[in-house]
Amino acid sequence: MKRQKFTSSASAAAMSALLLAMPSAAKAEGSDAEIDSLKAVQLQDVTVVSTRAAKNTPMAVSEMSKKELDQVNHGQDVPFLLSTMPSVTMTSDAGNGIGYTSIRVRGTDPSRINITTNGVPMNDSESSLMYWVNVGDLASSMQSVQMQRGVGTSTNGSAAFGATVNMQTENIGMKPYLNIDLAGGSYYSHKETVRFGTGMLGDHWGLQGRLSNIGSKGYIDRASTKLNSYFLQGGYFSDNTMVKFVTYNSTEETYHAWNYTSKQEQEWYGRTYNSCGEYYDSEGNRKYYKNQTDNYHQQNYQLHWTQVFSDMWKLNAALHYTKGHGYYNQYKDGRTLFEYDLDDAMTWKKSDLVRQKSMDNDFYGAVAALNFNNLKGLKATLGGGWNKYDGDHYGVVTWVKSPVDGYDFDPDHKYYDNNTKKIDGNIYAKATYEFANGLSAFLDLQYRHLNVKMSGSADAFDWDAYKRLGYDLDKSYDFFNPKAGVNWQINRNHRAYVSYAIANREPARNNFEAALNFADVASREKYMPRTERLYDLEAGYKFQSEKFSAAANIYWMNYKDQFVQTGEIDGNGEIVTANLDKSYRLGIELEAAWQPVKFFRWDVNATLSRNRVKGITVTLEDGKSTADIDGSLPLAFSPDVLLNNMFTFTWKGLNASIRTRFVGDQYLTNTGFKTMQCKDENGNATEETLLLKRNCTTDISASYTFALKRCGIKAITAGITVYNLFSAKYDNNGWASPQYRKNADGSVIAVNTWGTRDAYAVGFAPSAPINVMANLSISF
Repeated sequence: MKRQKFTSSASAAAMSALLLAMPSAAKAEGSDAEIDSLKAVQLQDVTVVSTRAAKNTPMAVSEMSKKELDQVNHGQDVPFLLSTMPSVTMTSDAGNGIGYTSIRVRGTDPSRINITTNGVPMNDSESSLMYWVNVGDLASSMQSVQMQRGVGTSTNGSAAFGATVNMQTENIGMKPYLNIDLAGGSYYSHKETVRFGTGMLGDHWGLQGRLSNIGSKGYIDRASTKLNSYFLQGGYFSDNTMVKFVTYNSTEETYHAWNYTSKQEQEWYGRTYNSCGEYYDSEGNRKYYKNQTDNYHQQNYQLHWTQVFSDMWKLNAALHYTKGHGYYNQYKDGRTLFEYDLDDAMTWKKSDLVRQKSMDNDFYGAVAALNFNNLKGLKATLGGGWNKYDGDHYGVVTWVKSPVDGYDFDPDHKYYDNNTKKIDGNIYAKATYEFANGLSAFLDLQYRHLNVKMSGSADAFDWDAYKRLGYDLDKSYDFFNPKAGVNWQINRNHRAYVSYAIANREPARNNFEAALNFADVASREKYMPRTERLYDLEAGYKFQSEKFSAAANIYWMNYKDQFVQTGEIDGNGEIVTANLDKSYRLGIELEAAWQPVKFFRWDVNATLSRNRVKGITVTLEDGKSTADIDGSLPLAFSPDVLLNNMFTFTWKGLNASIRTRFVGDQYLTNTGFKTMQCKDENGNATEETLLLKRNCTTDISASYTFALKRCGIKAITAGITVYNLFSAKYDNNGWASPQYRKNADGSVIAVNTWGTRDAYAVGFAPSAPINVMANLSISF
């Protein structure tokens, strides 16, 4: 978890920047090598300073250092490493944190969280999601992570509606090293990482890299993951200039586990049941298609230039390019061949088949920021970026069980083929001015323009008109996103702040797809997704002393046309979101840290919130009529209570921790219904849950570090982590698609008529019971 540092990293960065601005003084007191070391580090830090919050930025911020990341990085994806930060929840399809995972902040879904690496946008341009599985073991190459909750400061990429996660890749070290990191444990999970650095060569050059392999069979049946990746960077450093090339590559293969399971299925087949790839042979035996996998290759390139012009002026600029290509296979049983262009005569013949959906995309652009510091209380940044995305989506049928009569089957025939082009540009100016002793004002203004073009045939099929839907979209958006606040450093122990921000953002690809379900133009325009707007008010207070610190942050996030998860998933297993006219999130975030003695530390954070939508309209079970559900209704996937508690013990080479986490109830829909009315196999009435029920889990870890210098080993760390110590049975994610029925008295209830009990109406993603990972790190 984020541990509040009694000497903040922001303060350390500010002091280092001041030292960098006074090279002559530094040279008088140290050697040239020491000066080069300081400059090399600070020149790399400039690449992210323009998009990060400083110590006096009036916003809610949490950070994790490289040391803190290394202590928990044993193979799980980044969302799980950040899971003990305030207001964070995470999900895992496989149930053990390796594979497809995601992060929510303050209940906001993953597509509304801005992710950058070294200031370069990471969110997928179409879905706005961050696919952590496509950047395997990136955590092993991180220097630090900063999370700004709420709107945050202006950054590159789409607007943040829940948080901004700013990652900085590892600095090139001054001395050569070689690290070997190994981990292994439950569900055949394993991690092998080799990291190396040349140190500074000739006082100006450096090379650093990593090679990783991560794998797991997953807690859920067949939810296997194979991740192979590398990270490589080389840099040139002079007195005031840094040029650094960064590239990281990852390939992934994961077996589908996105269907989730109903409670009925879990009782029948067990909590680990996975229906993805399921089919029945000619004798009625249940089988699973072995190639029901997602496969993706992503290559990232970044070229950074940092220039210190004077004590007051610094520039950082970067060019970037990301190449992505991948596909997934799906076994589909009893499909109508006409849907896949395999039945021109419309005989309505059905057959089992295997379809392959592919994508091929390019994302490239430039970001830059000019930083000014007059050393008298004024700091300002002028920055921005221009990025372009070009992505192709297409699908083919690779195998058909039944012969296709009168049709020359071509496995390379594309039954849909579409393209998206998106240009996204922004410019921002931000400034902090200390107009009185300890009292500073913050202003941040951003203009963002983007254009989205979508064309070609869609994978969605209109069964009323018997034709495939298509894209024909060309939309431009212009957004103005202002932010302002005041920070008061009352004295060395007390700080208070208040800020107000407005953010706007565009719909994602899936939002446009939903409108394609309507064949007539009038309906499409009516249901065309709207842009959303957030008004974010934050106020906070922090106390900090030598042994104790505490902080409170109150937030009021008022939305217009917020995109909220409906609880449903589409045919591709992706979350469905829809505009809600009026909604809000109101909460308080509390943090405290106490270190009474050197060997013991206690960290705790909690979020108490109220997340509501002001009434919604639902479609009734006949599929045509609608009904209003009035009142203040809970937003889906937004727990009212979150709590993290961590005890840390450090004694010489021993490090141990106990982490406990509590997550309150989460509604699967926005209707406020906790249950739905169903019937069992015998026709008896039952009530089935529409909640991710509250849970409490505890993890414990212990490690010991020692050196064998005579053998040339700087450090050996051996440790073990036990996750979910008490085997709490809980679900980390889910979906729900019940029907709604209007009673004679006008009340509305949730029902399931798709199947018995909760079958076909809900799905849950169970988390693993007690499981273990052992780790070993060797540093040369």
